[in-house]
Amino acid sequence: MKVDTYLFGELEVSPEKVITFPNGLVAFEEAKRFTLIHEEDEAIPNTFTLQSLDDPALAFQIVDPTDLGFSYELALSDEEKALLQTPASEDVAVMQMLFKKEEDGKTAISPNLRAPLLINIRARVGIQKVMEKMNSKVMLSNLASSV
Repeated sequence: MKVDTYLFGELEVSPEKVITFPNGLVAFEEAKRFTLIHEEDEAIPNTFTLQSLDDPALAFQIVDPTDLGFSYELALSDEEKALLQTPASEDVAVMQMLFKKEEDGKTAISPNLRAPLLINIRARVGIQKVMEKMNSKVMLSNLASSV
């Protein structure tokens, strides 16, 4: 399928590269189909762009939380397991959405700690797990970096 994106122009996306988020993402519930894009010259990319296939103007930078110095231990509800098609733990990638914030005239890029993305890489389906409170087992360091 061809998608005309805001950031990357026209892209050809094969069906096996589509990741479906059955419930969408927080505040973007209508966008359910995405693909991952990264720099072609990077053998192991540090960040990815999660590009919506339903809204070509919608894209998010995402990163593996371990690249930022922290990790999660997450318990999934039965509903979350069903949405992810009951994956084996090694088939689930946990990713952080990054956002830009400005404070005191300074710009910083920060991860959204309370709502990681969980993607079943085998089934190509994902959810955004919104946590009401942070679990004490979340290890944090280097939370923001200057732009």
